[in-house]
Amino acid sequence: MGRVRDRTEDRVSDEEPLPLDAVLPWSVPAPRAGRDWPLATDPGTARARWAALIAARDEEAREALLVPSRARTLHTAVAQLPGQSTGTGRLARESGPAPEPVRVAFGPYEERFLLPDHRLVDAPRPELWRVADASQLFLVDNPRAPRLTVTALLPFGAGAGSRVHPLFRRPGGREPNLAPGLLAHLSARYGQPVTPLDVLDWLLATGRRVRLPGTYEEWAAGTALGRALREVALRGHGAHAGPRPRLPGGHRPWVREALDLSPRGELPALAYESGDHALRVGEAGVVAPVAPAAWEAHSEGERVLTRWFGARVSDPARRGLAAIVPRAWPREWTSDLLALLTDLTLHAERAATCAEFAAAGEAGAYGGARVGAGELRAAGVLPVPPAARRPATVLETREEGPEGQFALL
Repeated sequence: MGRVRDRTEDRVSDEEPLPLDAVLPWSVPAPRAGRDWPLATDPGTARARWAALIAARDEEAREALLVPSRARTLHTAVAQLPGQSTGTGRLARESGPAPEPVRVAFGPYEERFLLPDHRLVDAPRPELWRVADASQLFLVDNPRAPRLTVTALLPFGAGAGSRVHPLFRRPGGREPNLAPGLLAHLSARYGQPVTPLDVLDWLLATGRRVRLPGTYEEWAAGTALGRALREVALRGHGAHAGPRPRLPGGHRPWVREALDLSPRGELPALAYESGDHALRVGEAGVVAPVAPAAWEAHSEGERVLTRWFGARVSDPARRGLAAIVPRAWPREWTSDLLALLTDLTLHAERAATCAEFAAAGEAGAYGGARVGAGELRAAGVLPVPPAARRPATVLETREEGPEGQFALL
């Protein structure tokens, strides 16, 4: 359920930006696994970790592998995650095959494969799973990040205090998660149709301090910039993504010297040579050209490339199931690295353009009376009704409750 908050939009003047939840009312805290091993870098590793857990017949050994928490132990009884067909008996008695790993977002730049078993995940946010499909997009507001981000995948690893705003309240792209009447009011104001995707793109371009422009020209310019950022962020996933954007010829990274890596070795030393725009990986590997922005990209206070490599090699400090990694460096990981470098470069370029646009808009460079809180109150868009802040009742699939009982929703 979404948290109950003060209606801050009731106290906002026309000169102030609107809070994000005045536009996208329903949000929930970001999903949190509570343990790292159910999130693997590839499906095979996820299955191998499950197999190792089940192979531990002794309850004490199995408990140590699980890494119990206050939310999850071997004897925690929970329902299935929506759309999944995993067991619901106590993990202490589990002997079945691994659930099929699900691709999820891990922060703004990476992806992982999650074992989608409610018994393994402390806070998976079932309400998000109920509305996750190819038509859905999730806007992630991480208070420690400079910008809002978007993903078509369930967003894990978003950071403490992050909230997730689905674009739609129901599967199939039905019932936009927008303040009731907002789309109709903006369409009438601009004299052009405004869609839920337009609103999301505007937010990506301008940020969590929501300022709605007074002219269609500014709106169209902002949504175009946000759309360009969304194209990179979606990484080709979902119904709202086209092909992954590419860098122009001559700027695309490629492997100059082979990456001689073993996941069971130590974390390779990473170095950046600014003169050659080259990324050195380990003793011999070289990838170039790599833009400085890709090397400098950070998430949650850590260099993105360091975290990416660290998840794919054996760390002596890692214990238990998290220490299980592939025996050899899959060729796909090299392709994934090149795609990541491209995404980091394009994201930095397009985010910088969006930041310039947002700053100019806040300074009043585009003119026109803004669509402020007073206008939205007069139109009946604000205040947002309490029902819009709660998840819709979604009964698309049967959900099995704890110990095989039928789940009553």
